Parts: sequence; structure tokens; C-alpha cells
Amino acid sequence: MRWKSEKVLVIGLDCSPPRLLFEEFRDFLPNMRMLMDEGISLPLRTCHPPITIPAWMVAATGRNPGEMGIYGFRHRKDYSYKDFWITTSDRIAVPKVWDVLAREGKRSILVGIPPSYPPYEVHGNLISCFITPDTNREFTHPVGLKTELEELVGEYIFDVVFRTEERERLLEGLYEMSTQSFKVIEYMMKEKPWEFLMFVEIGVDRIQHAFWKYFDSTHPKHEPDHKYKNAILDYYKFLDAHIGRLLSLLDTKTTVLVMSDHGAKAMKGAFCINEWLIQEGYLVLKQYPPEIKSFGELEVDWSRTKAWGWGGYHARIFINKKGREREGVVEEKEYESLREELVQKLGKIRGPQEEVWQTRAYQVEKLYPELKGDYPDIMVYLDDLWWRSAGTVGRKSLYLGENDTGPDDAVHDWDGIFILWDKRGKIPGIDEASSFMKIEQIAPVILGLFGLDGQLTGKK
Repeated sequence: MRWKSEKVLVIGLDCSPPRLLFEEFRDFLPNMRMLMDEGISLPLRTCHPPITIPAWMVAATGRNPGEMGIYGFRHRKDYSYKDFWITTSDRIAVPKVWDVLAREGKRSILVGIPPSYPPYEVHGNLISCFITPDTNREFTHPVGLKTELEELVGEYIFDVVFRTEERERLLEGLYEMSTQSFKVIEYMMKEKPWEFLMFVEIGVDRIQHAFWKYFDSTHPKHEPDHKYKNAILDYYKFLDAHIGRLLSLLDTKTTVLVMSDHGAKAMKGAFCINEWLIQEGYLVLKQYPPEIKSFGELEVDWSRTKAWGWGGYHARIFINKKGREREGVVEEKEYESLREELVQKLGKIRGPQEEVWQTRAYQVEKLYPELKGDYPDIMVYLDDLWWRSAGTVGRKSLYLGENDTGPDDAVHDWDGIFILWDKRGKIPGIDEASSFMKIEQIAPVILGLFGLDGQLTGKK
């Protein structure tokens, strides 16, 4: 695909699913409906795993997580049992689309794209994302931009606490954060030179995780006619109005791409992956805890443990391999057969009422042609993501009606959104008859809009 855009604006709505934007909310969102009616809109199939990090970097680089060595927010550290590292911007060692554009002299404005902390040098301006610890740190490039932002909006807000029962306070915080974000984006659009501008609004993810059960009648914990039944819709309307203001600032040769990193759907519950591993004899404790504990707090008998797991929207399972882990017991010759055994057993797990689940477990190298970094041995999607994984131990149960790390109404889903619009007409080279776009195609599409080769090669 080749096009001749002078500018490209990418609007990132973290976690936005086709169900809402393309269907249920469509008629309430005049600006985004216009983009869909006049442009091209398709579901956007996300990566393995369907998580904010690495998904946004898959979109920005065209590389899969295996090539980048990024498999989620956190990773084991050097085969440690309990030490881990958090994904930050300096872990992304491959070129991003704005690196390629910089070689062509094109300037970028980048706001809140995960992971972008610590901030790094770009040809243009950058404001870091929700993983930024606090405003006492540097969070912009160039450094002086921080002072400009503080003069414009006061203390910068990167995120809100969304796993909370204080939902009224959460709503107030969400609107404050997002109002600030759009004020900053409008300022940057007007005051800073750019050919490429991309921002990610994390508030979409936060409001869906906190309020999904109030609007979705299929949610197992649905509360009909609750005062928050329109909380998500009202927030989308608010976003749509702000997006309309951004559109009014664009010239006729700017292309707009709206996307999300993954979708969302109702959370049915949490499956206690380590409780299951204990029950099946793969994880052995010196003493079962009298109270609920995280995995890091458990006293594990590593001399008899073959595998353990991590919680999250998907489960990650690690093998206690001899010669790799410090107290490994699984021999090399047993490693593959053990993984296959676990994959088969995990795939047969049933729900709390003995209902059949669509669980998919993978030896990790079957998901990626190349593996770098600190990857798990097995990745598991419980009941096709309807159930999340709980890593804590102490409930003596496999099934939880709630998330084990705080209130959460939604899980992630495979399809996000893709909308491509240009005032001059529909852009050729994208098959509207396709059932979906792939998130790896985003970077080549952006480069193609500028008339550039869509291949991102070399180092950043």
C-alpha cells in the first residue's frame, strides 16, 4: 500500500473492542461514526499474548513478541524463582515506525505509548506512558517539555487506580486524566511541528475493567439498572467529542488511524493456576499457607516441584528444569514430555459446573518463530480468555468469582479496532472484505501512508 499523506494522526484507544465502537455505541458517537462510514473499519487481531505490553510495541514495530523478547508487563529475571523485571522502553531494541520516519526527516509527537518510560530521544517530542512512577521523574523528550506541560495542566496524570470499590472517585479521576490528556494533545498539535502524531488513551481500558458488569447483561455479576449502567457509554461520548475537536484541527492531507491494542469482554472469574498445579502434584509446598499468599511469599519445596505459574489475563507456566533453574529437578530428557503432558491436561480443564472450556495452552516456541529474552515455558488462555489466571494460593479452591488482585469486571479479547480515514477518499491497498487486520500490519500501513517501504529492519 502506498499513499501520499503529509501527516498521519494515530488515535490509540487502549482495550476498545469492536462490540462497542462498531456496534452498540456506534450511533452515539458522531465523530467516530463519520470516520467509520467514510473510511475503512475492521477488527484488529492482536498478538500473543493479548496484553497492552507487548501489543502496542507490536503495532509500532511490526515485530512479534518473540522477536522483541517482550511477553508481558513482567518477566522472570535470569531463571530466578521470584525475581522479575518490568518491561520499560529501554527493553525495546528494534526500530519503531517513528525511527524510520525520522530517517526521512519526519518529526513525531508521541504521547502515552506503552512502554515509553523512561523517555528516550526521538525526532520530535515524547511524553511517557502509564508505567511512569511519578512526576518527580523525567518523563518527556526533550526534558524542557515537562516544564511546558506543568505550566499548561499542572501535575501530569499518567494513570488512575482502577481496581477499587471507590468507583465514584475513579470516575472523577478518569475524566480529569483524560481531559488533561486531550488538552495536552491539542496543545502539541498546535504548537509543535509534526508529520506523525500518535497517542494512547489508557482511560478506555480502565473504565471497561471497572464498570463492565453494569452495562453488559451477559456478565455473570450484572447489576441491571445500576446508576453506572451508562458509565462506559458516557465516557465514549466524552472521548468522541474530544476526538471531534482534534479532527477539526487537521488539514486535508492528514490521514487518521484509530486503533486499539486488544479487545475486552466480561470476566467470568479467575482460575487458581498454582492451586491446580499443587492439586496435580507439579507444585509442592513445604507448608500450605493458612492465609492467602502471593507466589513470592510461598515456601516452595523446589526439590519436589516440577512447575509453577503466574497469574494475569493469561497464565504463564515455568518448568523447574535441571541445569537451568538453581534447584531444577526436571531432566532435559523429560522436559518436552512434561510440557506436552501439561498442555494436554490444561486443555481438558473444565469450569466450576463441569462446563467444557475452550482453553488453549502452548509450548511458547509454537507461538513465535523466534524467541528472545526471558520467556515462559507454556502460555495458557483459560476458556479462550473468559477466565483470568490467579497466581495466589490459600483459598483451597480452583475457581474464584473475582480477580485475586482487586476488583475487575473485564478480561482481554483477541480483536481490537482498526479505522482508517482520509478526507480525500478511501485508501487503496486494504481489503475491506477481510475478516480482520493483524496488529503486526499497523507499522507497515503507517509507512505506506507516507509512501515509504513498509519493512522495518535493522536496529533502532
